[in-house]
Amino acid sequence: MSAPRFVDTNVLLYAVSTAEDEEAKRETARRILRDGDLALSTQVLQEFYVQATRPSRDGALTHEQAGGLIESFTRFPLQETTLGVVLGALDVRRRHGVSYWDAAIIAAASALGCSTLLSEDLADGRDYDGVVVVNPFR
Repeated sequence: MSAPRFVDTNVLLYAVSTAEDEEAKRETARRILRDGDLALSTQVLQEFYVQATRPSRDGALTHEQAGGLIESFTRFPLQETTLGVVLGALDVRRRHGVSYWDAAIIAAASALGCSTLLSEDLADGRDYDGVVVVNPFR
């Protein structure tokens, strides 16, 4: 069995989007989440909650809705934010020049043994020491 694909926050956010201009991305995100070979991190869940419930967001979720979705996402392997992930993120940040938060996503994906990171926030096709970014929305 191959390693799971790591899902960045934007995939989860598009899955709950109500914006008309994001319909295609919403369908892509929902299709991705139906797959069983995914993984994510506590950071992704935290970012999802903050952004999905933001009062200025069109179609903002309630606390209960976001919490229920987060519980459902725990069906996937989950990388907690450990000291090892933090130190790995610092190393990725130093060597690749990405933001700390993006580096933490990459470090979490690496810690779970994921070779693919589904994200539109990083350069499509870029290889970060064995974790390759794939933009599923292009």
